Amino acid sequence: MSEDRTLSPGAVGAIADELAAAERDRTTVPLLTARHPGMTVGDAYAVQAEWRRRAIAAGRRPVGRKIGLTSKVMQAATGIDEPDYGAIFEDMVVASGAEIEHGRYSTVRIEVELAFRLAQPLGPGATDDDVLRATEYVVPALEILSSRIEMAGRTIVDTISDNAAMGGMVVGDTRVRPQDVDLPWVCAVLRRNGVIEESGVAAAVLDHPARGVAWLADKLDRHGERLEAGDLVLAGSFTRPMWVHPGDTVQADFRDLGTITCRFV
Repeated sequence: MSEDRTLSPGAVGAIADELAAAERDRTTVPLLTARHPGMTVGDAYAVQAEWRRRAIAAGRRPVGRKIGLTSKVMQAATGIDEPDYGAIFEDMVVASGAEIEHGRYSTVRIEVELAFRLAQPLGPGATDDDVLRATEYVVPALEILSSRIEMAGRTIVDTISDNAAMGGMVVGDTRVRPQDVDLPWVCAVLRRNGVIEESGVAAAVLDHPARGVAWLADKLDRHGERLEAGDLVLAGSFTRPMWVHPGDTVQADFRDLGTITCRFV
């Protein structure tokens, strides 16, 4: 899809304001692509960047990035042949065992992922090995998906504008050096209220979860940004999204990397 721009700076700012209000008020807004039919992927990333800039100006602290649409099945479902990305802020991150307010999010779903904490910055042209060398540790995580734009009929342009549907993340307790684990073969079983709903293996993320981080380094460079030392990068889900409801207890068993739990209240 094209990354040419069609929206004026004023329109980009107005959409960013609308999405910020939806996040604050815990509501959803009508499809952007229905109201701006010529809107492109480039416009969507411009909206996301402006939304992120305004959030930082308002005092929110950025701590990293998320990568989405890393599996072939999700790419086919959205009609796009590459991943997307969004921003992570400090107030989005909680520890395993947390009680999480369900009403803080909209259309709440959970995905199983690995997160990379970088010790060094990464720029364009990074390889899988470059990512592994730059990584301080890898930690299991759950991503909480939240949509500030109505779900029915949404496209990749809507999703990118909406910070790639990033709502929050739950971080596990087990940190490992990437050299100490066979990352593509990290597996997990996801349970809701004690019942297995999903399972997967990290190789589903572009054959190797580090590959998504390398992709992100290239993509950010095209947008005038880069991954920095200290950034936390959610590398992409290796399960389908699982819906969660108030009162649900979620458990993800990563075997040797431990178990993540949370409860939605």
